[in-house]
Amino acid sequence: MQWSLILLFLMAQCCFIDCQLYQFHYINENKNWTEAQQYCREKHTDLVTVTNMKDMKRLINISAGDQREAWIGLNDQKHGNRTWRWSLPGVEFNESETTWDTNEPNDGGSQVIYQNCVIVNKYLKWTDDQCQTLRHFLCYNETNTTHKYHLIKEEKSWQEAQSYCRENHTDLISGTKQLQDEEVKKLMNSTSDHTYIGLFRDTWRWSDGSSFSFRHWNPIFNNHNPNSGQCAMTKFDGEGRWTNVSCDNKKPFICYDDKLILIKEAMNWEDALTYCRGHHYNLVTITNVDDQKQIQEKVKEASTDYVWMGLRYACTLDLWFWVSDEMVSDENWAKGEPMDDCDMSGAMETGGEHQWKKKNDTEKFNFICSKN
Repeated sequence: MQWSLILLFLMAQCCFIDCQLYQFHYINENKNWTEAQQYCREKHTDLVTVTNMKDMKRLINISAGDQREAWIGLNDQKHGNRTWRWSLPGVEFNESETTWDTNEPNDGGSQVIYQNCVIVNKYLKWTDDQCQTLRHFLCYNETNTTHKYHLIKEEKSWQEAQSYCRENHTDLISGTKQLQDEEVKKLMNSTSDHTYIGLFRDTWRWSDGSSFSFRHWNPIFNNHNPNSGQCAMTKFDGEGRWTNVSCDNKKPFICYDDKLILIKEAMNWEDALTYCRGHHYNLVTITNVDDQKQIQEKVKEASTDYVWMGLRYACTLDLWFWVSDEMVSDENWAKGEPMDDCDMSGAMETGGEHQWKKKNDTEKFNFICSKN
């Protein structure tokens, strides 16, 4: 059967799918953090990983009874290396693209004061700083195409600045690509003050091993005290802010089920599609930026340079489509792509910026199946 006929068949179906790539489960049993982790790994995937504010809103709405807090899958590896991360989820830190000022980062020289946040001067050179220092800051706006960046001349701590940006814009400015924008350079030329950006470092890690940078601590969070708790819980108080407490406390907890699976076998596109439909549900569909970020984390473990997605070009109809019958609405094509061509399907880079590229159907890559 030609792909054009298959496409017409799909489009004729009244098909509604759950587009969530992971499912949350509130477990109203009191366990310590380690016991909760074991329970989630046995019965689901793991303790919940929170990737963005949409996840937070979902968590806040699933609590039951009178319980006002629950474990999440974040714990502090106090003796581990502090890792630099960008505040905006999905933006990866690349050491080769840093623009540190001379002798930075230095944790304040000889003083052990843990400078875990970053400020920039008018020349956009980076300096590490204490996160509690009150400073101006730069916000990023994902939806405003006219003015994407905003210099906020109110003095706040780094965490307060992050909360302000998330409530009023999208997030603190994150990534070297944003910092190199001409609009940002003009904003910084208008000030002589050092300004917070969305770069921070910590020793907190997710239970499932993922590297998501999203944090949602309460405004007074400070875990520099060696006796501070090493496990994170969320409070069901409307905002869902996180607090670190002793892992021995007994609390309800939140598990998650992962609806994605990376198949580390190299197959051509049609064989990958057949495999996913025979063993799971379908080749993966990406409908929004959050799906893209979730899948980016998954493909890091691939053994090929690209992974197949459920994205196909219909030559006779001259259009790209998802095999799940979803519209191609979130396009993350690499520059110059896709240049429509027959016998082509969409693959995601497993490194770099994880952009999409057209690849000949006969090439063999790993692939991502959805379990819906």
